[in-house]
Amino acid sequence: MEAPQVHVPAAGSGKLAENVMHFARVLRAAGLPVGPGKVLDALAALEIAGVDRRDDFYWTLAAVFVDRREQFELFDQAFHIFWRDPKLLERVMSLFLPQVQGRVAEDQPEMSNRLADALLPRDRPGESPEAPQEIELDATFTVSDREVLQRADFESMTSEELAQAKKLIANLRLPIPEVRTRRLVPDARGRRVDLRATLRASLRAGADIIPLRRRSQESRHPPLVVLCDISGSMSRYSRMFLHFLHAITNDRDRVHTFVFGTRLTNITRHLRHRDVDVALAGVSAAVADWSGGTRIGASIKEFNLRWSRRVLGQNAVLLLITDGLDRDLGKDLGPEMERLHKSCRRLIWLNPLLRYEGFEPRPLGVRVMLPHVDAFLPAHNIDSLIALGRALSALPGGAAPARRAA
Repeated sequence: MEAPQVHVPAAGSGKLAENVMHFARVLRAAGLPVGPGKVLDALAALEIAGVDRRDDFYWTLAAVFVDRREQFELFDQAFHIFWRDPKLLERVMSLFLPQVQGRVAEDQPEMSNRLADALLPRDRPGESPEAPQEIELDATFTVSDREVLQRADFESMTSEELAQAKKLIANLRLPIPEVRTRRLVPDARGRRVDLRATLRASLRAGADIIPLRRRSQESRHPPLVVLCDISGSMSRYSRMFLHFLHAITNDRDRVHTFVFGTRLTNITRHLRHRDVDVALAGVSAAVADWSGGTRIGASIKEFNLRWSRRVLGQNAVLLLITDGLDRDLGKDLGPEMERLHKSCRRLIWLNPLLRYEGFEPRPLGVRVMLPHVDAFLPAHNIDSLIALGRALSALPGGAAPARRAA
């Protein structure tokens, strides 16, 4: 079945550059990294390819504006809505008016929420908005906006929803149980007698009555170490996780955060800044391999060699955030995962792919990593982060048996 014809302005009409610029703005608002440079490249490419044939026009813009495979579906939807029929955009937008935050009902055509948010009409200066019609809604069986937001996938959120989700994430905490350490601290109800403190107390009391001074093992939160994947397939999720990690870092001590794509980068120092915008700006400046490939085995190997003994002591809990899609096809991944597992108290793997009910560990990297984790949990929305807190709070207390690295 032949696709419908796309009506594009003629090259000599003088509107082509303006329309391409508006189309680029829609893509940028929907989350694609489209800037002025790509607009100029697109216009230069169209001068060479021409706009006489629909296929040439479509694939010329796709070649310039699309960088990764996961961006293609969003581009395809935006292209056919923007270029097919000028009145089609108004009809599509009318479907979203009764909805909250641009979310589509189940019986209406599916459309990316980010694209809908980008195409929603904005108020123009000098124009008075029309008085909205009064709509009566029966909220007997509806749920609150916050509950809907907590269940929404990070990948499908609109820009407004992402901003609200970041505010909710800033208040999340991880209740990791305390563990007993070898350090002894004064405790009036302790089981051990502190001989030195008792002798000092006897000298002050004149040795007639010797009060016993006691002590017990100190309990404190174990270190939390995070390895977060920032490759292209994890880009949308890793940005939200960084907001989550910033909140945790500023809530407790001994939190160490590393990000990896094709290399490993320690961003702990940047996340300690109180201002989340300043913190993430520092992370962006420090990370050179954002939204690139993934070398999980090489990154974990570097962590084991350089950082493991520094940060994985004292019964540390490790969070590994990745989808398990390894560019190196699991090279060195098995032995390095085994060593990483033996170096920490608990290894918890957070994988956004678990949001799919029919998920199967078919990729080689996933199959190699699974035997070496203590928990395998989803991480794709706010509810999954709350479930992570419940899973961590259910960890057994007390010190875990010491395990040496292989």
